[in-house]
Amino acid sequence: MGEGEDTGFKTTGSKWLLPVSELLGFPLDQVNFLACQLFALAAAFWFRLYLSPSHANPLVRHAVATLLGIVFLIFCFGWYSAHILTVVVGSYLIIINADINNVHRYSMVTAMGYLTVCQVSRVFIYNYGVLSTDFSGPLMIVTQKITTLAFQLHDGMCKKSEQLSPGQKTLAINVRPSLIQYLSYNLNFLSILVGPCSNYKEYIDFIEGRHISRRLRQHSGTCNGHNGYDKIPEPSPNNAVCRKLLVCSGCMLIFLTVTRALPITYNVDPQFVNNAPFLTRLTYAFFSIQAARPKFYFAWTLSDAVHNAAGYGFLGMDANGKPSWDLICNINILRIETATSFKTFIDNWNIQTGIWLKTVCYDRAPRHRLPLTFILSALWHGVYPGYYFTFITAIPITMAARAVRKSVRQHMLSSRGLKLGYDLFTWAATQLAICYTVMPFLLLAVESTLVYYRSMYFHVHIISILAVIALHQKHKPSELSATNKTCSSSSSSSSSLCPAQCQPVHSNSNNKVD
Repeated sequence: MGEGEDTGFKTTGSKWLLPVSELLGFPLDQVNFLACQLFALAAAFWFRLYLSPSHANPLVRHAVATLLGIVFLIFCFGWYSAHILTVVVGSYLIIINADINNVHRYSMVTAMGYLTVCQVSRVFIYNYGVLSTDFSGPLMIVTQKITTLAFQLHDGMCKKSEQLSPGQKTLAINVRPSLIQYLSYNLNFLSILVGPCSNYKEYIDFIEGRHISRRLRQHSGTCNGHNGYDKIPEPSPNNAVCRKLLVCSGCMLIFLTVTRALPITYNVDPQFVNNAPFLTRLTYAFFSIQAARPKFYFAWTLSDAVHNAAGYGFLGMDANGKPSWDLICNINILRIETATSFKTFIDNWNIQTGIWLKTVCYDRAPRHRLPLTFILSALWHGVYPGYYFTFITAIPITMAARAVRKSVRQHMLSSRGLKLGYDLFTWAATQLAICYTVMPFLLLAVESTLVYYRSMYFHVHIISILAVIALHQKHKPSELSATNKTCSSSSSSSSSLCPAQCQPVHSNSNNKVD
């Protein structure tokens, strides 16, 4: 037991905060991470107020953002930071020297290949042990940025305007970035530790002082210039930062009081599995998964607050004419906790990763879009078997949820009482299905996952598959009839709408200006 605790406090990063780690009882790498993020928050205010575009030229802002990011890497990961620096520098050499027609392919293979090698080493060399200093998080974020930039550069330098969607046209890059721009985009202190990934052109606009004014002009343009937003002073992010820090405080409180009291591993404890009744095991699984979320809420919301404090992340004006600072928001806690469908939950979890998957895979794959997007998502997350159990389990659950919604929902809208009852039922079913699906993602190993599924009698798998089979037969005739109608009507029109079933798992509209 003592040996395991000692391992938890080892790190390849700085040991300056070891006394704080021992005092609080937290692993040193977590203490280092929190210290860097709090320092980043203070530095972000300074960056916006004293190193603003009106006080410093873009080169200075790029250099300071990059140097601070590298310092954070070395402080948290020590020599492991060489992995992140290596893939960034190697990818820049590809950007500069490779044939522009293939730069996106070379960048994808290099970044994803390097990430996969590191992920494989975690599983097989370290035998499922999560390293005390886990550098895979920053490496995953850098992989997203490298590939996003490469595809957008290919869009801007190789494709004609009519070949691009409106979104791709807006974000296309027409000139290869300089070294300092590339390093700053990938390694800046705002996002180096926990992300999220943002678009290169938006980041350059932020550094060069055009970020907010351009967003205001875009918003004014959608209203034919009648709202006057393009003439108002730049809005302050202080209210948004304070609100997000308040959310972080609540998440930290829940983590300290609830999360640590409900460990995920207890779900596969032999004594608990063998002696506790099924309903007790199901209840504990539900609450332990609920309790595991606040640490993700905390990390992503704090990162969002850091970006906003620096003046980055302005989306535009909302329906009430108030500034919205959710451009690179990575999570919508309220929609997650009240989700009444699998899709709603996924669309509001790790939002920027969903946008990345859509940008580099779903929107570009000529065929088999959804399977390819699932495969890329799985590879990006890592090679722990638990991840693949989660993705495979999600498939029948998603199919069953669509089938049930198609069969039942229209009958529940006739009265307010029925609608409320339906919403409560679908909320409970969604949360229990998410719990069942996500558990292997947190358990990681095959053995633990199978122990958990056996303790649950594979009930969600069985119910989902039976629902799909039963409801598929029910809808088959009507779907064929609808298909025939669609085909006959499409003969007189060249345009078609993408069906809901084709939407990517993480699709959302957070990359658009309202």
